Amino acid sequence: MSVGVEARGVVKTFVDAGRRVEVLRGIDLSIQPGERIAIVGPSGSGKSTLLHILGGLDVPDEGEVTVGGQEVARLDGRALARFRNLQVGFVFQFHQLLPDFDALENVMLPGRIAGRPFDWIRQRAEELMAEVGLKQRQDHYPSELSGGERQRVALCRALLLEPPLLLADEPTGNLDPETGDHVFELLRSMASRHGTTMVLVTHNPEIADRCGRVLLLDEGLLGESSRLDSADSGRR
Repeated sequence: MSVGVEARGVVKTFVDAGRRVEVLRGIDLSIQPGERIAIVGPSGSGKSTLLHILGGLDVPDEGEVTVGGQEVARLDGRALARFRNLQVGFVFQFHQLLPDFDALENVMLPGRIAGRPFDWIRQRAEELMAEVGLKQRQDHYPSELSGGERQRVALCRALLLEPPLLLADEPTGNLDPETGDHVFELLRSMASRHGTTMVLVTHNPEIADRCGRVLLLDEGLLGESSRLDSADSGRR
């Protein structure tokens, strides 16, 4: 299952030490269902902010975002929570796993929140963990797992309810190159198998170039880019 994403005139401003900083300056974005998009750009350019707005974790000062034809800003508190739970899977640079839950319990969380039957949730979680090679690690706690294993658990959690939109914010940024490459390939292949629209924020040009389309966010503006140019790479 996949979904289209549209952003029109998205503006976001923050105040830093009394100074007004316009991070996003009228972003327009159109993503087709099933696309795999990479967003790149210098540190502090607003990549994570844009991702959070697309997923309903933040709201724009101006403009609108629609996911599957549904305008996110118009959702009330309960509807927005349901949207984030059922429509969007999030994977962050720092896995955000609950330390007192084992790996399987962490993966099961979205299903528990959604009120799905326990047996279905457990079976689905076990299937996903087997898919990423963690069948023998599901009763281990986050502190007992490697960085790559924790990110694989976070990926399983994000995909538990088969959300049509997957948002990944520097999911390999805290990993060594080999492990990061493995995690990204899992991310990409699982999104493809599950028919998920994927938006990935990354500083890694090799990973970005393996997505279907690369977008460059710089000085608050978003533009198409087939790959990272040398100037952008030197500013990371």
